[in-house]
Amino acid sequence: MSVTHVLLTRFNLPSKGAEEVIRAKEGWLRDRVALFERYCLPSVAAQSDRDFAWLVYIDPQSPGWFQTWADDAGAGLFRAVRREEVPREALLADVVEVTRRVPERLLTTNLDNDDAVSVDFVERLRSAGAGAGAAGGPADGAAGRTAIYLENGLIRQGDRLYEHRDRSNAFCSVAEPWDGAVSCWADWHNRLELHMPALRLGGAPGWLQVVHGTNVSNRVRGRLASPAPYAGRFAAGLDGLPVPAARELASDRLVRSPLRTSREAARGLAKRSIELVGGRDAVDRMNAVRRSAVKAVTGR
Repeated sequence: MSVTHVLLTRFNLPSKGAEEVIRAKEGWLRDRVALFERYCLPSVAAQSDRDFAWLVYIDPQSPGWFQTWADDAGAGLFRAVRREEVPREALLADVVEVTRRVPERLLTTNLDNDDAVSVDFVERLRSAGAGAGAAGGPADGAAGRTAIYLENGLIRQGDRLYEHRDRSNAFCSVAEPWDGAVSCWADWHNRLELHMPALRLGGAPGWLQVVHGTNVSNRVRGRLASPAPYAGRFAAGLDGLPVPAARELASDRLVRSPLRTSREAARGLAKRSIELVGGRDAVDRMNAVRRSAVKAVTGR
């Protein structure tokens, strides 16, 4: 069966739950546009396999300048879709409209607006998606549906780069038959395997998270790395990064990286405990407190 691949980006949709409405935050939007144009957009434009569509969802009540920018910036690469929320039925209708066909199999991939992907990201996912759900494949027993993750990625903060392995990262994909499709937005990226089998792929880093001042959930994780081995894999995403000294790399591996790993394990345990006791709403409330703290510091 042929596979229709669609990238999905929530640019400035107000999320359900405790997510604050951001449509009126002029500074936040301008900062995100700058990050999108520097990291996300060039990395998608540089894909080795161009057989995909890209839906970028924006709030219909966004400022006029932003709506004009979204229409102009997306010409030939992504479709700016105006919705306050994206229920399953609306998303599937948008897929048919942008691809101009009803797919046989659908492959959807989440892409945040401030992150980037490797030049072979789509190529690797399409190859995996074509096999997922085939007879004897990893999606057997789940109506031909499977979640797909490229486990290895990079994290950039300022002038430092870190290698990180995340088994259930936010660059998640779902390959499935069109009939009954639910997409990669069926649940949180780290909960998809509760609903379907998961296929995890190793190999070279497939994604780049950018940690900046208005991040809420992204943090520096992994271990310090040189950008040299990955030159050209993320369009301009690694530009300007210096090569760390050997002493700095060794110190990070021996001291700082283990400390970061310990802190992440503690955070993960706390989050799972909160979710177990209070459910997803409790986690949303916790994130709302963190957003308030970010807003207090940044003013956005």
